[in-house]
Amino acid sequence: MRLAFMGTPDFAVPSLAELIASGHDIVAVYSQPPRPKGRGQKLTPSPVQAFAETMGLPVFTPASMKADEAIGTFRSLDLDAACVVAYGQILKPEVLEAPQLGCFNLHGSLLPRWRGAAPIQRAIMAGDRQTGVQIMRMSEGLDEGDILLGEVLPIQPDDTAATLADRMATTGASLWTRALAAIERGAITGTPQAGEPTYARKITPAEARIDWSRSAGEIDCHIRGLSPFPGAWFEAPGPDGPVRVKALLSRVSLKGQGAPGEVLDDDLLIGTGDGAVRLLRVQREGKAQASPADFLNGFALPVGTVLG
Repeated sequence: MRLAFMGTPDFAVPSLAELIASGHDIVAVYSQPPRPKGRGQKLTPSPVQAFAETMGLPVFTPASMKADEAIGTFRSLDLDAACVVAYGQILKPEVLEAPQLGCFNLHGSLLPRWRGAAPIQRAIMAGDRQTGVQIMRMSEGLDEGDILLGEVLPIQPDDTAATLADRMATTGASLWTRALAAIERGAITGTPQAGEPTYARKITPAEARIDWSRSAGEIDCHIRGLSPFPGAWFEAPGPDGPVRVKALLSRVSLKGQGAPGEVLDDDLLIGTGDGAVRLLRVQREGKAQASPADFLNGFALPVGTVLG
């Protein structure tokens, strides 16, 4: 099939690799424009753009797919279909209707649960026990299209947004070959979404702060759902004032009880509003990720300290 691929983050790269390996003709790859990154704020291409360029594929990075020029270019590609994975831009009806067979999106949830921008993070943060990947026919509404194919994945107790996304990206990529074969034959019509939708709104910096008055289970889900980015954080008292620390991995402890935010032992067991949570991986501002032992070796947090 003559395809365009539209995607931006690491999550989308396995899908593009699968489509290339399946022998489809990828005539264009669309991705978000390069962004400033690192200390030098050097313009850096997205993971999808970088991978596509190594494969010798033509890449387009329009600032907006709503612009007439971008729409005209897309229409001129004479596509059979477009495959979309976390592209990050809203597609107008003129774009959705341009390919002969339509535009299809791989989404990281069990729709209609967690429509929107951050389905993987929100599923973990909400304490969901399972999630999934689904290919849907794109429509004008936000993630409202009919479901063509999908697979359910369990959310493990130690999953972070990163580990879960890696599994989902691999599983999702494997769905494309079957989905496109059925689309090409006209052998798949899709199933309308059923049930009350929930929305996975973007993660805001303010909500990343840990509220120690919540239960241990809620805080554990909060930490793992935001790891590694943007990272749930708290403030610890330092010699020159409060220091911001990210919590990147945790687990609920079956023992320990104290005031919310109270340091309960010498291995980062922290009291919460109900129970205690043990921090397993932390990162101080400007420092590398560290185990509790390594972190406490260079930053004192005596038992009884109350974290902000």
